[in-house]
Amino acid sequence: MVNRLLPIFLLLTCGMAHAADDCPAYVKHHPGGDYTNADDRQGLTVVESFHFTPSVEQLVRGASGSLGADISYTLEHFPNHHRALSAISRLALRDKNRKPHGARYTVDCFFDRATRYRPEDGRVRTLYGSYLLALGQADAALSQLEEAARLEPDNPTSHYNLGLLYLKKKDYDRARASAHKAYAMGFPLPGLKNKLTAAGEWRD
Repeated sequence: MVNRLLPIFLLLTCGMAHAADDCPAYVKHHPGGDYTNADDRQGLTVVESFHFTPSVEQLVRGASGSLGADISYTLEHFPNHHRALSAISRLALRDKNRKPHGARYTVDCFFDRATRYRPEDGRVRTLYGSYLLALGQADAALSQLEEAARLEPDNPTSHYNLGLLYLKKKDYDRARASAHKAYAMGFPLPGLKNKLTAAGEWRD
């Protein structure tokens, strides 16, 4: 019995090791590091000038190669680069490919690397939640958006996005609570309030 199970066990462990190798943790190098750190951001100019140009960010055309390659290069140096994470998400959704052409990793891996490197960066969680929601993965998106609101309790956008998801799940009490938090902080868009009003669930 042991002899029969051993090959299966080895196959499974090799498979898990391979999966881990497919999404390795970020190791800081120069230029690179934390997108939110002023010292690390001094190296941004080099990366953005040659790889994350306005045309790349707008998904018009690549700068030094394919769009996926240029955005990937940016995220390999600054894993929590918010605008690059947004761009790779939009590219994946547009092309219906979770690993855009030229990218080293999948979109999920880029977000995983970012959250492992800077778990306290709530903006990364918000972006990932929005991407998962666009894929129809409401439960996974909810987990990310709840964490974003916890990490950034003073960010009205986090509460607004969370309220929209609660509304989608028909959890009106939580949707209304999130809406009140967002609007109390000055969030300008009335969409969440309008949707709650249409559902007969808005309360001042």
